[in-house]
Amino acid sequence: MARVAHQGPFRWKAEELLKLFLYFGVMVVGFLNLPNNIWDADRGQWILVMAYLGIWRYVWWTTHFVRAIIYGRVVFPKLRGKADYLWNHGWRPEEVVFMMTTFYEERVVTEKVILAIIHEVQRIGVPARIFVGSGTTADEKIIQESVNRFGRNIKLEVVFVRQNQPGKRIAIGLALRAISRQKIGRDTPVVFIDGDTILGPGCLKRCLPLFALRPNMHALTTDEQPILYGPKLLRRWFDLRFAQRHMAMQSHALAGKVLTLTGRLSIFRAKKVTDLQFIRLIEADSLDHWLWGRFRFLSGDDKSTWYALLKDRAEMLYVPDAMCWTVDTIRAEDMYSRMVQNLLRWSGNMLRNGARAIALGPRRVGFFIWWCIMDQRIAMWTSLAAPLALLFAGFIVSKAYWTSYLLWVMLTRLFLACLIFYHDRRIEMSYPFVLYINQMVNAAVKVYLLFRLPNQRWANRQDQRYSPAEGLKWMVKNSIALYLTVFYVMTFLFVILIYIGVLRPPAFGTLMSILGFSTAS
Repeated sequence: MARVAHQGPFRWKAEELLKLFLYFGVMVVGFLNLPNNIWDADRGQWILVMAYLGIWRYVWWTTHFVRAIIYGRVVFPKLRGKADYLWNHGWRPEEVVFMMTTFYEERVVTEKVILAIIHEVQRIGVPARIFVGSGTTADEKIIQESVNRFGRNIKLEVVFVRQNQPGKRIAIGLALRAISRQKIGRDTPVVFIDGDTILGPGCLKRCLPLFALRPNMHALTTDEQPILYGPKLLRRWFDLRFAQRHMAMQSHALAGKVLTLTGRLSIFRAKKVTDLQFIRLIEADSLDHWLWGRFRFLSGDDKSTWYALLKDRAEMLYVPDAMCWTVDTIRAEDMYSRMVQNLLRWSGNMLRNGARAIALGPRRVGFFIWWCIMDQRIAMWTSLAAPLALLFAGFIVSKAYWTSYLLWVMLTRLFLACLIFYHDRRIEMSYPFVLYINQMVNAAVKVYLLFRLPNQRWANRQDQRYSPAEGLKWMVKNSIALYLTVFYVMTFLFVILIYIGVLRPPAFGTLMSILGFSTAS
């Protein structure tokens, strides 16, 4: 079901307020009555490491929270005022071009997508063309029928580009090549849209004049809400992720860039996306890895477009008051596998693109965005520090470490959830729990993928998978990846346990004696 956007007044619900008070009460009672090391001066060393990591992590979250408020409440409203003035005084683009990809989408979804595009074209009153990268005759027939039915009185042309190889990247590349062969102005807005993305009312009106106001801006992306037909837990997980996204995107946009140009809906200047190097990057983006050699990316086309603009120091923007909805259907029996698949795809795309973006350096990328990319790689370890340390401390020293950690999690995730409540414009008391599960699973997935970057599967589009070679060479590489994963995790755990005092390294004299050196004067 669809929810309202991250805008408007805060929506209070008595049921969620009651849950918040109960949660807080249970937490306070736990701090005062459960056995824990929090007030133990001798065994409270873990508080130091939690405090140091916590201050860093939660100050970083708070930084995003404050920056998002500055952008959403101060910076962007001024830009919105100028854009509206420009629009109300007659500015319009000469035309709008849509680059749409679809593959065996449900008829009702495709019809709603096309109807939303037609309504938006009617609102802005300029000619439009839709270049559809399609894989089947069935999709093309539905789109053409929808345009004939709903778009009779507008200037809207549909061009179908049938892909000759599997994969969304190929469909995008062929559609962009078809666009590049047309007479299209360099500043013409090109709307990248997926076949399951429904434009919100007024989306184009809010986005297009920003290109006239910001000559150095070459791409923007918008707020997004999921319409998910599936289990309640999965809907809450999606709600949480998109609320986090809304906050983080506003924080990033304050630096003049974003961390991804969302594949579901982003708008580009034609100058960039009709460049053959840009098109080739999307079609055949690849990475050279010291262990796995060269491999191509299956998904993550939105990261490829982002990286192409990042290299050119192009300005990017997030438009928080423009909305699109994305439709997905997930059966209850597929819930956990789809969650893991999504995390594998999202985390893999982040790791594969993050390293080369970091290599561009803070001067080229901008320090804040560069550090955000760095933080993504650091966070997967800091998120695992507390659970690993306290799990082993509970076995080695005292079970009170476990209750101490439970209380710590309740406190910190409530704090983080409160920041998300503000941007989601409502209280949702499932967020502290879903937030913790998401952080732990996401961190574990990233650590697993760190030495397995070629591992890719995209169930959404022909179930694409990375097909590795077989034989002794492949087995050796897999063994090396396993060894490095275990080595990194055990080293990390060893250092953390020493740092919080659960393990104590041998004295210098003892160590020298073990190595066969005498310390006698």
